[in-house]
Amino acid sequence: MALKHEPTVPYHSTQDALRVLETVAARHTTGVTDAELASLTGLGVERLTTLLRMLRREGYVEQIADGAYVTGVALGRLGSAHGRDEALRAQLQRNLDRLRDSVGAAVYMSRYVDGEIHVAQWADSPSTPAVNEWVDFRSAAHASAIGKSLLGQLDLNGRRDHLSRHRMARLTSRTITNERALLSRLDAQAPTVPVLDLQEYAVGTVCAAVPITAGSAVGCLALSLPVSHAHRLREAAATLNRGAAPVLLSLAI
Repeated sequence: MALKHEPTVPYHSTQDALRVLETVAARHTTGVTDAELASLTGLGVERLTTLLRMLRREGYVEQIADGAYVTGVALGRLGSAHGRDEALRAQLQRNLDRLRDSVGAAVYMSRYVDGEIHVAQWADSPSTPAVNEWVDFRSAAHASAIGKSLLGQLDLNGRRDHLSRHRMARLTSRTITNERALLSRLDAQAPTVPVLDLQEYAVGTVCAAVPITAGSAVGCLALSLPVSHAHRLREAAATLNRGAAPVLLSLAI
């Protein structure tokens, strides 16, 4: 199965952040200043300042007394073989909790693993409840924003293979149940535009998803809102996309 995707905004932010981290790590004993980082990475001052702010917030770099940057505790935890899985899960949960609060919606991180959809982690709250999974997400890729985002990152053979194993059931009056129509919709979907679910999976709920692809792994971030908040969906999806870089960075380290 081949992947079919193009780099998105979070991807470019992650690549730049990794470049900064590699530069800081190379000078781990003495630290590296803002000016040195700008020179060594080729990043502009404004861009570098934004990335350093994110890296400090995530605990990947720290600023020492003379103002130079060194590697942080969080980077050490993720870079260690011992306890890495637990550290990654905790780091991702902090990212998801922050995203939930910034978009004002329940958020989900999903992966496509061994031919199936897995909702790995999510963040909800009493004021931002998670969607009621009344049909297993693994069987509802054709109807959910999560599923369509993940399928959209596969090639045609991968998509057809998945659909051959999961019948396209009609979940609401808006659900696409024709395979050709769905494949055409996925093919026309621009990778930089969030995938939407407008009551296709569940009546009363709207969702959006954006890809987070690290290497050969297919993943996405998604959010759900009650239909009464549908007017906020596109703005919330844009906020989710802008905030996806820390999640992608955690997966890439």
